[in-house]
Amino acid sequence: MLEIRNRLKVRREAYRLEVRGRLELPFDARQKSRLRTHLASGEEAALMLPRGEVLRGGDLVVASDGRVVEVVAAAERVLHVECASATELARCAYHLGNRHIPVEVARGFLRLAEDHVLEKMLAGLGAKLTHVTAPFEPEAGAYAGGPHQHDHERHGREH
Repeated sequence: MLEIRNRLKVRREAYRLEVRGRLELPFDARQKSRLRTHLASGEEAALMLPRGEVLRGGDLVVASDGRVVEVVAAAERVLHVECASATELARCAYHLGNRHIPVEVARGFLRLAEDHVLEKMLAGLGAKLTHVTAPFEPEAGAYAGGPHQHDHERHGREH
C-alpha cells in the first residue's frame, strides 16, 4: 500500500514537478490525518499526515515511493446560498459562524454541507438556496496559520 505522509509546502510553480497520481476526496476526508483510500488509478493508499493538517484541492503530496500526487477536491452535494444584498449574505455568514460549521465564502455566495436545519434557518433569513454538486473548499479559519488560497473565481456561478 502506498503511504502518503507529507504535503509539499512549496508553490507548484516554484519547481518543475511531475505529478504522477491523483487523490480525489470530499472535504470530510481531506480533514482526516489518518485515512485508507485509493488514488484515481485504483491503487490503495494510506494518508498519515500530521494531525490538524487539512488538504485542499490543488495541494501536492509526496508518496512513500517518491511520486508527487495531486489532491483534487471531489464534487459533493452542498447548499449554495445567495442573498439580495451583501448585508443579508453577511448576516447569513454570521449565523453560520455562530454554529461553527465549515463554510465556503466566495464573491456573492456561501456554500456549506447540506443540512435541513441550517437550510430552514437560512430560508428564514431570506436567503435564496440551491442544492448543487461542486467541490467544497470551506474557509480554514482565523487561526489556521495561513491565508485561504483557492481561487473563488474558478467556481464562478456555475451550478
